Amino acid sequence: MNKYNPNKHHRRSIRLKGYDYSREGLYFITICCEDRICRFGNIENGEMVLNEYGQIAYNEWIKLSDRFTNFELDVYQIMPNHIHGIIALVGATLAVAPNIPDTQNIPVAQNITIAQNIPVAPNIPVAPNIPDTQNIPDTQNIPDTQNGIDIRAGASPAPTVGDIIGAYKSLVANECLDIYKSKNETMGKFWQRNYHEHIIRNDKSYQTIAEYIVNNPAKWNDDKFYIK
Repeated sequence: MNKYNPNKHHRRSIRLKGYDYSREGLYFITICCEDRICRFGNIENGEMVLNEYGQIAYNEWIKLSDRFTNFELDVYQIMPNHIHGIIALVGATLAVAPNIPDTQNIPVAQNITIAQNIPVAPNIPVAPNIPDTQNIPDTQNIPDTQNGIDIRAGASPAPTVGDIIGAYKSLVANECLDIYKSKNETMGKFWQRNYHEHIIRNDKSYQTIAEYIVNNPAKWNDDKFYIK
């Protein structure tokens, strides 16, 4: 066993000191697959085509607002090896429905084509005259929740961003693992350990980030996560 090296293994916390991550607000989230493996599908003609693992990632994302009453979906995009999304915390307490109904009218997925004749998700309306922006502000790399969360109805305190993203990552990884096992294949580590977060503080920032998310599939070859 390698001896612990504090210079090598120390993980510095990069959360905003004193910030309450359960408070109301908008957050730009990016979640990446381990080693940037393209697990969710491919970009074809500027649109994302989801495979069976991408469909799981999509389904679990749109169910989050049913699982967490302090959570609302905004613009999001499943990409081949990562997910971008703007999420809103609205200050409610956690309440999880035991049977989550299928969500029919989520108006936030952009440029996604589902493989095998699954209906195409609707396009996101984008505000006109937003200047093209190549460089989205750097996001913070935030550790996700390590030990899960208490999902009993009425549990408190309200879940944080880390709680919600940690639960999402676990749900997706577990469902995908079942498929790998059914094929007698080894999945390996599914997600990169952390996730990226940027607190959206004004409308200009929101518009810039929303446009970046919407246009991400069309600009895949220029994306910093791009892998052939």
